Amino acid sequence: MKSFSSTASITATISLENDEPAAFELINAQGRNTLLLIADHASNRVPRCLQQLGLSEEILASHIAWDAGTADVARHLSKLLDAPLLLSNYSRLVIDCNRAATSPESILQESDGTRIPGNKDLSEEHIASRISAVFAPYHAAITALLEARKDENMTMLSIHSFSPSLQGKERPWSIGVCYGGDPRLAHALLPQLSKVTPGLVGDNEPYSIEDDVDYSLPCHAASRGLSHVMLEIRRDKIETTQGAQCFAQLIHTAWLNTEAS
Repeated sequence: MKSFSSTASITATISLENDEPAAFELINAQGRNTLLLIADHASNRVPRCLQQLGLSEEILASHIAWDAGTADVARHLSKLLDAPLLLSNYSRLVIDCNRAATSPESILQESDGTRIPGNKDLSEEHIASRISAVFAPYHAAITALLEARKDENMTMLSIHSFSPSLQGKERPWSIGVCYGGDPRLAHALLPQLSKVTPGLVGDNEPYSIEDDVDYSLPCHAASRGLSHVMLEIRRDKIETTQGAQCFAQLIHTAWLNTEAS
C-alpha cells in the first residue's frame, strides 16, 4: 500500500488566495446549443493552503486525482457544438464534485491503495470549508445556468475519463456511454457513437450512473426530467491535445447524427 509523508503541517481548512482560480470555470455561457456540458473531475489542482494534501506530483498526476484529458475534450466540444461548459477547477481528492457532500466517498482518506495525508481526521469545520469553497459554488453554477434557461428543454452531457486497467483487469473500451434510470439519450447516442469510434464502445461500461453513488447528473438532470448521459473516455486516448481533439470531433459527429436521426 502506497503512502507519502505529509508536509510538516497541512492546513486542512480551505482559504483560496486571490491569485488562485475560482471553484469552477464557465465557458461559452451564451452558447446557443441547449446542451450543457460539465466536467466534474477536470483538474488535479489543490488549493495552496492544503500543501498538495501531502502527496507527490506523481500521485497528483495520476487518475486518483483527476480525469486527465476531460477538460481538453470538453473545451473542444463546447466550441464545436456552441454549448456552455462548466469545469470543476480542483482535484476530486480535495472534494469530489460527483459525490454527495454527505457521501463517505466525498473526501477520501485513501484511494486505490494510496493514503491521502491531508484528508485524515478532518473536523466538521474542515469538511464544511471544502464544501463551501469548492463543491457548493460549482453546483450552484450548474443550477443557475439551468434555471436561467429552464424554458429551453436543456440536455446534459458529463465528460469523464477512466484508467485502462483497474486492479489488474484490462478495460477494453475506447469510450463508454453511461446512464441510469433514464436511458433515452444513451440509447440514441450509442449506435451513432459506435459508427464513428475506433475500438469498442461500452454500453454502461465501465460504469453506470447510480443515484446512490453519482451526484451531478442525478441532482441536476434527472431531478428536472432532463435527458442526460455520461461519457467515459479511456484516459490514454485523450492525454494528448491531438487525442482530445480527435475524441471531441468523434463525439461531435455522433451527437449531430443523433439529433438528425
